[in-house]
Amino acid sequence: MIVWLNGAFGAGKTAAARELVDFMPGSTFYDPELVGNGLRMMLPRKRLEQVSDYQDLPSWRRLVVDTGAALIAEVGGPLVVPMTVLRQEYRDEIFGGFAARRIPVRHVLLHTDETILRKRIAEREEIPGDAHASESVRQWCLAHLAPYRAALTWLTADAHVVDTTGLTPRQTAEHIADAVRGGAGSCDIVQTPEPTAETLAAGVLLFDEEDRVLLVDPTYKPGWEFPGGVVEPGEPPMCAGVREVTEELGVRLDEPLRLLVADWERPQPPGYGGLRLLFDGGKLSTEAAREVLLPGSELRGWRFVTETEAAALLPPVRLSRLRWALRAREQGRPLYLEAGVPTGCPSPADRRGATESAAT
Repeated sequence: MIVWLNGAFGAGKTAAARELVDFMPGSTFYDPELVGNGLRMMLPRKRLEQVSDYQDLPSWRRLVVDTGAALIAEVGGPLVVPMTVLRQEYRDEIFGGFAARRIPVRHVLLHTDETILRKRIAEREEIPGDAHASESVRQWCLAHLAPYRAALTWLTADAHVVDTTGLTPRQTAEHIADAVRGGAGSCDIVQTPEPTAETLAAGVLLFDEEDRVLLVDPTYKPGWEFPGGVVEPGEPPMCAGVREVTEELGVRLDEPLRLLVADWERPQPPGYGGLRLLFDGGKLSTEAAREVLLPGSELRGWRFVTETEAAALLPPVRLSRLRWALRAREQGRPLYLEAGVPTGCPSPADRRGATESAAT
């Protein structure tokens, strides 16, 4: 089990985590900041200059999960993890990675009044012999108070909240231990095993009366997605798409689906890639949309979006796949893609449509 202590810088996560180990027999303190420090020493300066925070490095997010899983295999027992994570897509990636390894996560938010936070930051212990570095750290912590306030909406909905304003680290740890023993902070995330080979996946595009496309927000990986999933062994891909729409949205599709694109996704270690199919599931009536039911352990939300709005939600490869699928739907013929791009020589209409979409 992972007990993840989240909160603003200065909330007392590290001090509480060290105390919490005493209240949870067999537990181990695990600080992902050490992973970030290691990457700072290993990665080229040019790469480090491209990010403002090591959490923005995909390698950090993956190594946090891999290291945590390795520690649990080595020592057993819970891991107590003090780490601020304010971006929900990073939470999804990390917690989803643990879920894929069958490691449950308890998410606890240590919340402190901002006046107290600012006081604690101002009184941070000096770095011996380096006043400039000490001030730099304080300014960095202060700069992250606004992002913390902005993240509180999703944090308080996702985590068990412990108000540490008037608590000592030991009292905070005692509160956390009692809450965890009572099952608080449990993150019910679908356990999607990581693939061990290329996969075949089927997605379905559903449209509303305004021709906007339906996207869903998974709890176990970053970015929005199309309804759909991996085709099971021996299962027809179209049937897999229909099954996934029923399981994910509670919507039953009675008409046959029409293939829009077949996109070969190249392997990019540690991923294996595979073939991604997108089908046209037709229009979803207003009445049917009202009946959409989401599995809370897998999806947290859904919405109809325009192609332009989708650009802010979908990762680049999925966005390219969507844009070509919309072109295929307009032209009434399927397209074959490789890494989100049609192979061969696209027709002038194809090129014009994709260029116009990219421009918007």
